[in-house]
Amino acid sequence: MPVYISMLRGVNVGGHNLIKMDALRELYTSLKLENPQSYVQSGNVAFCTKKTDETALARTIQSAIEKMFGFRPEIILRSGPELRSVIATNPFAKRANIETNKLNVGFLLTQPSAETSKKLESLPNMPEEVHLVGRELYIYFPEGMGRSKLPPLLDRLLKIPVTFRNWNSVTKLMEIASRLEE
Repeated sequence: MPVYISMLRGVNVGGHNLIKMDALRELYTSLKLENPQSYVQSGNVAFCTKKTDETALARTIQSAIEKMFGFRPEIILRSGPELRSVIATNPFAKRANIETNKLNVGFLLTQPSAETSKKLESLPNMPEEVHLVGRELYIYFPEGMGRSKLPPLLDRLLKIPVTFRNWNSVTKLMEIASRLEE
C-alpha cells in the first residue's frame, strides 16, 4: 500500500494554528488513512492509503482539519518514493562542512514557472545558497534561518505554497515512511 508524508504549512508556529499530534493522528485515522505516524509538533504525518489522487487526498485532509480545528492549512504531500528522491538529489550531499541543522528543504505545492525559476537564480547576493530541483527548494543557511532575510523574500517571489523542513526532519520522515513501507 502506498505511503504518503503530509506536511502541514503554518501549524504550531508562534502559538498559532495549534494542533496536538495525537488529535491529528486520530483525525487521519477517521479519514481511513492507515497507521498515521506523526513527527515533531509541526504537522508532519506519514501514513498508508490506497487513495492515489493526491489533490483530492490533500483537500480531504485540509477540509477535515478546518472542520475540527477551525483553520485550513495548506497540505503538501510527497509519496515515499518522492521523498526518497528528495534525499537522493540533495545538491549539498557531497559537500564537506555542511551543517545539517542549517540545511532546509522547501516543499512546494507545485513546480514553479520558468520565470520564477529564473528569478530564484538571480537572487541578490546573500550568504544563503539556493537550489531548485523540481518541486523542492534546497537552501543552506550558513548563519542560521532565524536571522536570514531570505524567507520573506521567497514568499513574495514564489507565490506558491511552500513549507520548510530542516534536513534532520526530512531524513527522520523518510525513516518513518520506510518503516511503513515494510
